[in-house]
Amino acid sequence: MKKNSKKWISVAAVSTVAMTTIVGCSSGGKEAATTPSTASSAPSAATPAQQQAPLDLNVMLPIFKTNFPKDDGPVVTEIEKRTNTNIHLEWVPNASYPDKFNITLASGKLPSIIYVPDVKNPSFVNAAKSGAFWEVGKYLKDFPSLSQANSVIMNNSSIDGKNYGVYRGRALGRNGINYRKDWLEAVGMQPPKTIDDFYNILKAFKEKDPDKNGKDDTYGMVMVKWTGQWASSFDIIKLWFGAPNKWGVVDGKLMPEHQTPEYLEALKFMKKLYDEKLINQDFAVFDSAKWNDPVVNNQAGVIIDVTDNAARLDDKIHQTLAKEGKDKPDIHYIDNMIGVTGKVGLKALPTSGFAGLLAIPKSSVKTEDDLKRVLKFLDQMNSPELTTIAGYGLEGKHYTKEGDAVVPSKDTALLESEVEGLNQMLPFIPEDRGLKVKQTPLRLQTTKIQKEAEQFIVANPAEPFISQVYSQKGQQLDNIINDARIKFIVGQTDEAGLKTAFETWKKSGGDDLVKEMNDLYAAVKK
Repeated sequence: MKKNSKKWISVAAVSTVAMTTIVGCSSGGKEAATTPSTASSAPSAATPAQQQAPLDLNVMLPIFKTNFPKDDGPVVTEIEKRTNTNIHLEWVPNASYPDKFNITLASGKLPSIIYVPDVKNPSFVNAAKSGAFWEVGKYLKDFPSLSQANSVIMNNSSIDGKNYGVYRGRALGRNGINYRKDWLEAVGMQPPKTIDDFYNILKAFKEKDPDKNGKDDTYGMVMVKWTGQWASSFDIIKLWFGAPNKWGVVDGKLMPEHQTPEYLEALKFMKKLYDEKLINQDFAVFDSAKWNDPVVNNQAGVIIDVTDNAARLDDKIHQTLAKEGKDKPDIHYIDNMIGVTGKVGLKALPTSGFAGLLAIPKSSVKTEDDLKRVLKFLDQMNSPELTTIAGYGLEGKHYTKEGDAVVPSKDTALLESEVEGLNQMLPFIPEDRGLKVKQTPLRLQTTKIQKEAEQFIVANPAEPFISQVYSQKGQQLDNIINDARIKFIVGQTDEAGLKTAFETWKKSGGDDLVKEMNDLYAAVKK
C-alpha cells in the first residue's frame, strides 16, 4: 500500500459535529462524583409523587471496589426519600460486568434499570431490536433535565437512530496520560513530548529508584485486563503511531485498525515494554478494580486512562501519606497530559460523549406509566442536590463544605460502604450540575486539557453504524483480536501467529463485516 494513498480520518462526515460538543464531567470517572437535577423539583406527573406508592426499582450497576453501598444505607435511603422509590442495587465487579451483563440478558430476569457498558454489544443490539427495551427518545421531552440531552450524543448512543436508554454524559477529550510528578522530578526528567521520551521515562521509573527507597521494586506503567470500549491503555497508545480508531479510511474505504501497519508498530512497542518489564507482567489478568493501587503504593509511575483520574490518584496518595505523617498538602504528586507526539502529530482517543446507557427493560417495567416514573427518577438524579448526594453522600456525615466546595470525609471505609459507586447511575444531563470538590490546580488543569484534547481526537468514522454481522459475530471477532494482541505482547505468539489470527478473523466473519460496513459508509457518503 502506498503511503500517500492512505489517510486516517480524524473527523468523519457522519460524526463531525460530535467534536464540537463536550459534556461536562470533569471529575466523572470511574469513581468520580457528579451532580444532576433535584428530586425536590416539581414532579412531572399530574399526581404529586408523595401521594403515589413508592416505585420499586432494581438497578444493576458496575462497582470498582470490593465494598459498596447497601440498600438500607443512609445515602440510598435519602435518595429513596427524595424520589419516592424503594431501590435495590445489584452490584457487579467492573472487570466481570460484561460477562454478567450477557448472562443477565440471556436469563430474561432483568432489573428495572440496567447499565449497558457497550451500546454496540451484539447481545444488547439484538435484544433492543427484538423489543426487550423501551425506546425512550420520544419521552425525554417531557422531563426538565432529560429534555436537554445533547442531540449529537443521542445520535452516537443510538441504534439505527433509536435510543434504548438514557446515556451517561462524559467529556469527549477525556483520555490521556497520568503520571507521578514527584517521580519524574526524582529521576531528573521533563514531561515527555515524544514516544521515545515516554519510553525513556518508563525505563527511568524502573531503573533509577524514583521512590528513593534503595530497592529495585518499581516499574513504569500499570495496565489492566479490561480493554474497555474507548479507554484501554493500548487503544490510546496505538493512535500515537498513526493507527486509526477502530476503523480507518484508506482510498475512500473503511479498513479495520488491525489491518494497518501502524497497529502492528504499536503492538511491537507494547511488546518491547513488556519484554523490558516496564509494564506489569500480569497485566492480562490484573483486575481494573486495583488499577490505581500500584501508583498510590509506589510501585508504578504511569496510568494511561481518563485524565480526570489524576486528581483521584493524587487524593489517595495524600491520604496514604497523611496516615504516615509524611504528607505535603500543598504539592501535587500526580500530573497529567493529553499525550505524546508521534509521526502524525499529537493524537487523542475520544469518548463518544457518553459512557454507556441506563436502559429500561420492558419485562420488568411493563407499562408506559411505569416507564415514565422510571424516567422521572433518572431525571431527578440530574438535579444538583441528588447528583451531589449520589456523588459525595450526606453533608455532615460524608462530606463538609468549604465555601461551595465539597470536602470528602477522610474515612475511606465509610465512603466505600455508603457512597462510592452510586454515581454510576447519574446521567449528567445536560451536564454535571452538582457540588464539586475544591478545584485544585490539578483539577483545573484537567478540565483545560480535556477541552484542548478535542482538537486532537481521532474519531471512529464507523461509530454511527449498526452492523448485522457484528450483532451476530462481534463478540467472537473481538475476542480473536484481543486474544491475539495479548499473546503477541507477552510473547506467546510471533508476528506470523498474529497474522494467522487476523486471517482467522477474516474467515470467521471479518470479511463480511468489512463489506457490510463499507456498504453503510458508501450509503452515507452519497
